[in-house]
Amino acid sequence: MKVVEMKSSPEKPNPHNVSVRTLYDTEHAQAVHIELKPGETLKKHITPTDVFFYILEGKGIVEIGDEQQEVIRDTLIESPAKVPHRLLNPGDGVFRVLVVKVPRQTESTRLL
Repeated sequence: MKVVEMKSSPEKPNPHNVSVRTLYDTEHAQAVHIELKPGETLKKHITPTDVFFYILEGKGIVEIGDEQQEVIRDTLIESPAKVPHRLLNPGDGVFRVLVVKVPRQTESTRLL
């Protein structure tokens, strides 16, 4: 059995300049933990594979294509491949999200 504690996984440098930690990474899928502090956002980007977001803590905004939705803890959001998306934290608390990519992407993410 392999057990990964989020805090023991190192932060991964990224173009969004936010806290990103890889929790699971195989040839089939990938799961990362993203933490957005108040006022932080991800840059709008496109992933070449389907993604889902599961909100672990806090409240924030998920933007997919032309839609924006405020989301709270224990909510799952689907984001289809090749559709621009981003996460935003306009609030005053921490916004933590589990991001799962299935299948694991083989092409690079494209920033917009």
